[in-house]
Amino acid sequence: MERPLTVLRVSLHHPTLGPAAFANVPPQLQHDASPLLVGRGQDAHLQLQLPHLSRRHLSLEPYLEKGNAQLVFCLKALSRKGCVWVNGLMLRYLEQVPLRIINRVFFCGVQMLVHIEEGTSLEAFVCCFHLSPSPLIYRPEAEETDEWESIPQKHPPPGSEEQTPGHLAFLYSPSQTRDSPLQPSHEGGTEIQLQRESPNGALC
Repeated sequence: MERPLTVLRVSLHHPTLGPAAFANVPPQLQHDASPLLVGRGQDAHLQLQLPHLSRRHLSLEPYLEKGNAQLVFCLKALSRKGCVWVNGLMLRYLEQVPLRIINRVFFCGVQMLVHIEEGTSLEAFVCCFHLSPSPLIYRPEAEETDEWESIPQKHPPPGSEEQTPGHLAFLYSPSQTRDSPLQPSHEGGTEIQLQRESPNGALC
């Protein structure tokens, strides 16, 4: 019997470029237990064509933690030029931080919400992607600090109040279907509709 995969539900938003920024993003991506690269290079597993994005900008890295029988994840910054904000913490080149169940990530104007649902497989995980027509993050560097005004802002971020639980409803939208991967949203954006079940039993 196959073991269920860990599922990363990844929501994406860009305030100015909109869905065009994510034209190459698949509805679902299954990956082995090696780092998943995000960038504009041909070797990136998740390719985004964005201004100022590095060929290898960041990676989602699964690993085994002592005393834990399931995969856990960290996010590592790989860009020498830009920085990545993760849950209010700024990462520079080769810095990394463990991910929580729900994580807010900001880079090159991209707002990314990563929700981790644990599985028992240690060999692979699956990412399910969704394009959000609404902002996901407000002032990303202020998520966990009151000193955001003193931090130099190379990329003027969009705002920073904590999202309410209602903003997470799109991760489990009942309107998601297998047959229509791309559909216009009611708010004027484009959503990638996620499949309900992967071949390995992961719900998406």
